[in-house]
Amino acid sequence: MAPTIDKEKCIACGCCIDACTQGALELQDDSNAVVDEDTCIDCYACVDMCPVSAISQ
Repeated sequence: MAPTIDKEKCIACGCCIDACTQGALELQDDSNAVVDEDTCIDCYACVDMCPVSAISQ
């Protein structure tokens, strides 16, 4: 199951995008990160890198 991003907590810093080796995360127009569930391999590297704990498993 792909990680979930809390849009209220996300500060659009890009740390999760940098951590993702599969390129499964991107910033949307509303300045929140989103996960492409088809590309995500559920490694959860993004969860560990988020400085505001906006991403959960």
